[in-house]
Amino acid sequence: MRLQIRRLPRIHPAARVVLALVLLFVVAVGITLVQRSRTAPLESPGPTPSTADLRLKGVEIEEESGRVRWRLTAEQALIFEQEGRTNLRKIAVKVDEPDRSWTIVGEEGDLYQQTKNLEVRRNVILTSSDGLRLETTVLRWHGEERRLWTDAPVRLSRQRTVIHGTALDVRMGEETTMVTGPVRATFTGGRAQ
Repeated sequence: MRLQIRRLPRIHPAARVVLALVLLFVVAVGITLVQRSRTAPLESPGPTPSTADLRLKGVEIEEESGRVRWRLTAEQALIFEQEGRTNLRKIAVKVDEPDRSWTIVGEEGDLYQQTKNLEVRRNVILTSSDGLRLETTVLRWHGEERRLWTDAPVRLSRQRTVIHGTALDVRMGEETTMVTGPVRATFTGGRAQ
């Protein structure tokens, strides 16, 4: 019996490089697939349940006080009775006074039931019938003081005037408006009123 040993053909160096690159690619794809399967995001089971006492859709509240009438509408309201607070989504507030009207819109906010104080948040825009426009991220109304205020940056515009500030305080009873912080005002052409 004779044992015969055959030699394998010699592999060209370029083929070795190609084979090594293919093996590296296969290993990299394998590692990537294993890691992604371990860190796959879990699907949310749905919105987190609310601890609200009552959930309402399509809310409308109207009130009249003296010569001022206001109307609040919201897509959704979550009422928290113990806190005395109603959380609102997609808010619009319309205030009518004898000589002008105001509209405030925002994405969310809170209405405090006992005091009727209101806080509107996220993309808040106030417009008035006399051409004033206010933009900010949070705006608060304190009913007893008749005070409209924010400690967030504001942008006020009217006709050809634009004012930027870091806070705003409007006292309706005193008829004063104060923009604070570093304030920048821009007046363009014509007369500002």
